[in-house]
Amino acid sequence: MRRLLTLLVVMMASVAGMVAQQRPTIRVADRPHRPIDTVATSRKGVCLVLYSDMSYSWLDSRREKWASDEVFSSHWDTARIFAYRDIELKQLPEEIEVQLITHFDDYHYPVMGPIISRYGPRGRRNHNGIDLGLKTGEPIYATFPGRVRYATYNTGGFGNLIILRHPNGLETYYAHLSRINVSVGDWVSAGEVIGYGGSTGRSRGPHLHFEVRYCDQTFDPQHLIDFATGNLRYGTFILERSYFNIRSRATEGLEDDESLIDPSALVAKSDSDSVSAAILAEVDRKDREAAAKAAEEKAAKWHTIRSGDTLGGLAVKYHTTVTAICRLNGISSKTTLRVGRKIRVK
Repeated sequence: MRRLLTLLVVMMASVAGMVAQQRPTIRVADRPHRPIDTVATSRKGVCLVLYSDMSYSWLDSRREKWASDEVFSSHWDTARIFAYRDIELKQLPEEIEVQLITHFDDYHYPVMGPIISRYGPRGRRNHNGIDLGLKTGEPIYATFPGRVRYATYNTGGFGNLIILRHPNGLETYYAHLSRINVSVGDWVSAGEVIGYGGSTGRSRGPHLHFEVRYCDQTFDPQHLIDFATGNLRYGTFILERSYFNIRSRATEGLEDDESLIDPSALVAKSDSDSVSAAILAEVDRKDREAAAKAAEEKAAKWHTIRSGDTLGGLAVKYHTTVTAICRLNGISSKTTLRVGRKIRVK
C-alpha cells in the first residue's frame, strides 16, 4: 500500500510538472492595458488610474481646461526655440502676476545639485540660465505642470533640449540632456521625469542648464527657486519687466561671483574693431578658473540630511571637521539641518 501511494505521488508530481511546462509564461508587457479602477487623491480634480497590467497614470481634469487656453495655442511653435518673435520687451506690462502653484504638488525642483554657473554675463556672451552639477543619467524633473512645446536635439549649443510651457505663460528650458523622455504635445505633471542629465551640445561636463522665460524673455531662475534647498520661494510671483535685464539679480552678492566676468571689462570702445588682447586674456583666465571649479564640484562628496543627523556626526562619518563642512556650504555650526537637504561634506 505504501509503495502504491508513493507511486501515485510521483505520477501526480510528474503530471503537474508537464502542465506547468505547457502553461505559457505571461509577461507584464503582454498583459492587456485597460483601466480597471481609479483612486481619489488629496488634489482636487486629480486621481490615480489603475490598469490591468499593474501600471498606473495620473488623470488631471485641469488639462482639459488648459488644452483650450490660449496660452497653449497662441505662439505654439514646436520647431523653433523662440516662439514669441513678434513680441518686444517694451510691449510687456511693467508687472505680471504669475500664479506659480495652486497646490503643493504643482512644483518639483528640476534636479538637486550644486550651482556651477549663475545667471548673468559670462565672458563675451550672456548666460541666460543657471547650471546645476549632476551625474550623467540623473533624472530631470518637470518643475511645474505643463505641456511639451519643444523636445529634440538643438544644434545651437543646447544639445538635447526640452521646453515646457506652463498654464501661467512661463516656459522652462532643460538643456544638455543625455536622453529625452517626452515628446512634443505631451502633458506632464510637476515631478515627472522628462529626461536624464548629460553633457550634449556646447558643454564642458555633465550639468543641467535650466532657464525660465516669459514671452522668450529670460530672467534669473533664482527669483523663483532656492537652489540650495530645492524649495520654491513663492506661490504667486510678481514678475517685473526690469527682471528681464541680464544683469538683474535675485539675491545679494552675486556680482562678486568669481565665475563671472566683470561686464565693464568687456565693453570695447565704439571706434575699436575688436576687444583688446588683455580683455581676451582675462576672459580665458576666467573660463579656465570656471572649468577648474566645475571639476572640483564634480569630485565633491554630498550627503542628504536624514533625521538625527548633526554636523558633528557628519564630520566623524566623513573624516572631516565641522568647520570644513560649514565653509563648504556657507553655513554656521548653529545652522538647522533640514531633512532632505543636500550638503557638501568633502
